[in-house]
Amino acid sequence: MSADLPEYYFRIRENGAAVYRVDTENRQRRIEMDQIAAINVKNGKINAHGDRTLSDEDLAVIKSWMEDRIAHLARRDIEDIHRTVDHLNLTAQWAQTRASDDDLEEVTDKLLLAMHDLRTVLVRKKADRLLKDAPAPERNAAE
Repeated sequence: MSADLPEYYFRIRENGAAVYRVDTENRQRRIEMDQIAAINVKNGKINAHGDRTLSDEDLAVIKSWMEDRIAHLARRDIEDIHRTVDHLNLTAQWAQTRASDDDLEEVTDKLLLAMHDLRTVLVRKKADRLLKDAPAPERNAAE
C-alpha cells in the first residue's frame, strides 16, 4: 500500500489547500502526514508551515498542483454555466407546463431580477467585445 501513495497530499480549502508531505518510512509503518505549507490559488501565495523552508522540489510540486487546480476550477466554472443554461430551459418548461399560480408567485420576481441582471451584464460584455473587435473608424464613431 505505501508504494502507491503520493509523496504529497493537498487538502483542499476554500481558496487553496494545505500541503502535506506523506511519510510511510517510519518504524511503525504508519502513514504520517506532515503539513509543510498553505497555499492560496486566488493570489498565488505559498506559505511555508511554521518555521519550515520549502525545497525546490516542494515548490515545483506545489506550483504544478496550483496550475492544475486553477485549470480544473476554470473547467468547473464553464461546466456550471452550461448546467445553468440547461436549468433555465428546464425552468421555462416547468413554468409553462407544470407550475401552479402559487409556485409562479413565489419565484417570478426573483427570477426576473436575476435574469435582468444577467442580461444587462451579458449585453454590456458583448458590446465591449464588438467594439474591441471593430475597425478603428467604427470605434471612434461609437465613442
